[in-house]
Amino acid sequence: MAITVTQANFNGKAAGFYISAALKASNSLDYLTMIENIKYKSNIQALNQTVDAVVDATCNFASVGTLALTEKVLEPKNLQVNMDLCKGTLLSSWEALQMRAGAGGGPSPSFEDYVISYMGSIIAEATEDSIWDGTNVAGQFNGFNGAVTGLLLPGVDLTVVQDAATGAYVPGNIIANLQSAVQAIPAATLGKEDLHIYMNQSTYQAYISAVSTLGYVNAYNMNGDYVPMFEGYKIAVCNGMTTNEVVIAQKSNMFFGTDLLSDATRISLMDMATLDGSDNLRLVARYSAGVQTGTGADIVRQS
Repeated sequence: MAITVTQANFNGKAAGFYISAALKASNSLDYLTMIENIKYKSNIQALNQTVDAVVDATCNFASVGTLALTEKVLEPKNLQVNMDLCKGTLLSSWEALQMRAGAGGGPSPSFEDYVISYMGSIIAEATEDSIWDGTNVAGQFNGFNGAVTGLLLPGVDLTVVQDAATGAYVPGNIIANLQSAVQAIPAATLGKEDLHIYMNQSTYQAYISAVSTLGYVNAYNMNGDYVPMFEGYKIAVCNGMTTNEVVIAQKSNMFFGTDLLSDATRISLMDMATLDGSDNLRLVARYSAGVQTGTGADIVRQS
């Protein structure tokens, strides 16, 4: 079946709509604080009280208490997707989607929207991986646990609390390892509403297997309302994390930045049939992304 694709060019806010949807498909963003309109860089500031400011009342004024201002820079990296894709590569799966829609599955997307959605899935997967394990190489931005330059590594931020795991995570040791990480949580963050234990799918499966064996949860009958917890803290399952790593932090202390309004943010879809006679689609996306922490001393990293 021959198909002609309508040219699509989106810039700035219009492109930001599609880029935002692509980025938010990265499941880690559910557990990070997102700053959406960073033009170049953003300063992440934190105020920490170092001396108590509340004292007994007197008739005189005497300044007491001190605040320490710490500041880090979140500078999203400019990234791009340039791809030539044969229409036939996606046409069969799009036609199958149309057939399901005709059978009562709801309206199907246009072929153009389907192709843009495909490109969005590429952006989402790359973003998810970079959030945790990205480094300063081409096509990635520096992540939280990336080799050598990871923002939570002791060689980068000495204030992050480092906890050593007893070994590779397995059902037999995962509970003891998680208990060790929880015991390392700084007193100032204990009990905070947005405190999460970040782990990947493999680590989470080891945990579920362990508690299921102990009879604490029926791992085969969890409905959509089930919220995974460990000792009162929510578990954030993040696909981009590597095995044998756990991070405990507040969502409000872990930042993801991008610029969805910049003129440089762009999505283009070009049908090359009218240009070179081929059956290719040319996909172009320009966007920015990066991560940063607030107060490193309030974060626990176990590896």
